[in-house]
Parts: sequence; C-alpha cells; structure tokens
Amino acid sequence: MNMLTVKEMNGLEGKRIIVRVDFNVPFKEGAIRDDNRIVSALPTIKELIGKGAKVILISHLGKVQHKLASEDPDKFAKQIKEGNLAPVAVRLSELLNQPVIFVPETRGKNLVDAVNNLNNGEILLVQNTRYEKGEEKNDPEIAKIWADLSDAFVMDAFGSAHRAHASTVGIPEILKSEGKPVAVGYLVEKEFASLSRCVDVKDTDRPYVAILGGLKVSDKIQVIETLLKKCDKVLIGGAMAYTFLKALGHSVGDSPVENDQLDYAKNCYLKANGKIVLPVDSVISDAFNPAIRTTIQTVNAGKIPEGFEGLDIGPRTRELFANEIAKAKMIFWNGPMGVFEQDEFQKGTIAVCEAVTKNEKAFTVCGGGDSAAAVKQFGYMDKFSHVSTGGGAALEMIENEGHLPGIDVVR
Repeated sequence: MNMLTVKEMNGLEGKRIIVRVDFNVPFKEGAIRDDNRIVSALPTIKELIGKGAKVILISHLGKVQHKLASEDPDKFAKQIKEGNLAPVAVRLSELLNQPVIFVPETRGKNLVDAVNNLNNGEILLVQNTRYEKGEEKNDPEIAKIWADLSDAFVMDAFGSAHRAHASTVGIPEILKSEGKPVAVGYLVEKEFASLSRCVDVKDTDRPYVAILGGLKVSDKIQVIETLLKKCDKVLIGGAMAYTFLKALGHSVGDSPVENDQLDYAKNCYLKANGKIVLPVDSVISDAFNPAIRTTIQTVNAGKIPEGFEGLDIGPRTRELFANEIAKAKMIFWNGPMGVFEQDEFQKGTIAVCEAVTKNEKAFTVCGGGDSAAAVKQFGYMDKFSHVSTGGGAALEMIENEGHLPGIDVVR
C-alpha cells in the first residue's frame, strides 16, 4: 500500500495525535439520523487510545458559506447552528463508553489548553473545521495552528479525501516537513484497498461489470470514461439512461434529459463498441409527485409517450442486468436504478442489490452516495465486499485511477 497505517504506528504513548475523521452525518430535527460515519471511525480511535495516545479529532459538518456572513446573515447563522459538532461528541461518547471532550472553538487559548490538559487515552473533538474561512482554501495559517497541536497525523476521513483542504492536506504537509509521522486510519486503508482493486484490474477479476445510475451524465463523464477502459460491461440505469436513449434516437417522453450531453452520450455509446448496456423497458408515470399521479405503466424504454417519465428500470431490464451481473468476478456500483425512495419505483434498485449479492464469486463494491443509502435501506450492507462511506471520493478515486489529494499526501 506504500503508506504508514495506524496499526503500524509505534511509540504513541503520551503523544498528541490529530485525526481527520468524517463526522459529516445527516441530522433531522436536531438529532443525528444516521451515525454510520461515526461508527466507521471507531476502530482507528480505539487503536490510538489503546496505544496511550492523546487523540484530537477534527471534522467538518455541512456547508458553511462565509460570504453569507455579509450577504445573508440569517442564512449564515443557520449554517453555523446546523454545523455545530456538539451532538456528535455526545454520540461518540456513547459509542465509546468514555467521555469525549468537546471544544466549541477551532483555535485559541481554550483549545490549546484543552489539548495540553489531555491525559493518555483521552479524546478531544474540535469544533467544525469549516467554521474557519481558510479551511476550504487550504490556508497555511489555520493548517499550521492545527498542526502545532499534534505530534502526528492520521487521515481517516475517506469521504473528504478528494478535498485539498487545510485539515486534509495542509496539516500532513506541515507535519511531514517537520519530520513527524503521517498515516492512514483503518477506514481509509480499507477504502483505498477496495477501490484500488477496481482501478488496477487483474485478469482474475474479469469479467468486470460496472453499474451506473443516478441523475446526471455530466456528473459521471470521467467515471464513465475510466470504467469503459477498465470494464467488460457498463450497465447504465437511473435517470442518466434517458440521455443515452434520447441520444440514440429513442422517445423518452418527459424523462429527465441533459440535452447538452446528447452528443457526448451518442459518441460514448458508439465508441464503447457494445460495452454499454442500456435499459430495454421502463416503469413510467404521468407524475413524479404521488399526490397527483394517476397511472403507472411498464413500456419499452425507447417508446415512452409524451406526458410520461421513466422512474425505474422495467422487469426485462432487471433480468438483463442480472444476467450480466451473474457472469462477473468484480462489480462496481454507483447510483440507484430509479426513484427508490418511493415504493412503486424500488424494484430496479432492489434487483441490482439482489443480483450483486447473489454472485458470491465476485468482489463487490458499492461506491457510496445514494446507492449506499439504498443498500442500507434494503438490508444488503453486510452482503457486499465493500460499501464506501464516501460517494464523491469513491467516484473521484475511480476517475483519477487511484489518486486523491488527502491520500496522496500521506504516501
């Protein structure tokens, strides 16, 4: 792997270790809705406290747009309030069954004193890194302030590894220049190993099948290009399939289409020379909104009438995709096949879950984001070889053939 791992770190007793974690968890009505990202950080945290380290955790939470401080103070205040990591400290304390010291600041005397007062095996969580204007700009000033708090750095925020921020790249650059150790945690180590396998494809992992869904072709152009080079088949479902179908001259009714991507989609399909597999039928409706919907039908994917839109892949496509998935020895999946949040349009996404997990000979990776949410919702989390915690980071790692700023800096 060519990186120091947290397991390999020695002599940590009494050392201050700053760990970039990903505690960017969803909230609903002030309560944490899904603590999976907190749970994912536990192995690294436990390893460090077990070695007697003083653990300093840093993370972002949500968006903080500093320009709004003058442009829209009320919205800025709302972002600040929603970005408070205090509830995360409470949940982490419950999961670890030990106190977690929370410092509601990102710099200053109180933070320095709190770090200096840490005992071996204790944990401190710093307030949201994005409260600092310089975080997303990789400002060397704030990176230095944080780096000075620590004797070593551990990167365990895979979901933020594609961001070259002060907390992901700035800190380890400074510590490396000072001759201090930088390493990856258990989560990043596992993510890197699993996704690297999807990029550095061995003959024993063929046939290699990718499944792509979601809304926009434009969001996944680079991923599509990389996967077409690596894969034997690329199955395309979800809303993005309708851009391909329209580009090939089919009628897609009112289905979502990126008209500015039609030329790309057509050229991409033709250039792929049979590698791309598109839906042959669709589950359609006259309204996305269930309250005004009057009918749901299944039709040929290229014959969707005006006034209707495709909201899921149909039964023949589910069978077609399942047959390709059954042949595979490696599978990468990113993006749902339909509007799985609505019961009527879940069958395509569930069918992919079933087909992928039924193939026990294959190495199977779910690339985070909405597809990971679907895998969790439908009870397939434990049946994949790997479910990524970072949708954007997973896609960028595929795009960039194994490289991400927050991981490259630790190599």
